[in-house]
Amino acid sequence: MENITIQVDPEIAKAYREAEPEKQQKIQIFLNIMLQKVVSQKPLLDIMEEASQQAIANGMTPEILESILNDEN
Repeated sequence: MENITIQVDPEIAKAYREAEPEKQQKIQIFLNIMLQKVVSQKPLLDIMEEASQQAIANGMTPEILESILNDEN
């Protein structure tokens, strides 16, 4: 992996910095998948399959993904 810097709203930056390391990792995995989708020229189904395989390899489960998507904090 490689680091990049992106600008976000101050509230998002604060929430990320204050999040537990496990939650930060979940966010990183989720963002990596979303960014890959945006920059890729591959068909969406190929991207989804690759993203799924990467997420599973990094410990992402359907339950974890649901908790990220449903987390209001």
